[in-house]
Amino acid sequence: MSEAEETDVEYEPIEKSAPDDRDEVGPLDDAEAPVRPYIDLGGLKVVPREGLQMRLEVEERTKRVVAVTLILGESTVQLQPFAAPRSEGIWHSVRAVLLGQLEKQGAAVEEVDGLIGPELRASIPVGDAGKRQVRIVGVDGPRWMLQAMIAGKAASSEADYETMVDVLRATIVVRGQQPMPPRDLIPLKAPAAKGRE
Repeated sequence: MSEAEETDVEYEPIEKSAPDDRDEVGPLDDAEAPVRPYIDLGGLKVVPREGLQMRLEVEERTKRVVAVTLILGESTVQLQPFAAPRSEGIWHSVRAVLLGQLEKQGAAVEEVDGLIGPELRASIPVGDAGKRQVRIVGVDGPRWMLQAMIAGKAASSEADYETMVDVLRATIVVRGQQPMPPRDLIPLKAPAAKGRE
């Protein structure tokens, strides 16, 4: 490519995908969050609420926590925070990769505009004849992207889906100051035992 041709190529940052009120309603960045009791999971802080249960997803080989699943009634939301560039979003490109992966698994997938932006709705084959319905959403924040997989009753019931989106939006992302490549998982940890910090 000649020098003249190079100057014609304009770099366009990838637009962030987030609700207009993200910095007020959430998911919030740690710097935006009010002071209140949270369950501290390292890269995420979760607001306790009545009936909310939590499960940590641990990678067997490394024993590291790779996701946090919040359970409310018959619905779940699995959360994963990822590092992202300061001025760009990664949800659009991550969503395209996920769509391809799900289709390779034989899932029926559609991209729709959800409550907080573009999301994937998938029907994933399970076992011999079963199907698992999921909705995968993502929100770009300052230097992070929070990915959430909503399943259970909330995958098909709009009322339950709205409740799980509320749970997602109440979550705080703690990016930290350490340099991290985009799309790296922000480290998660088990909460401290009660009575200890």
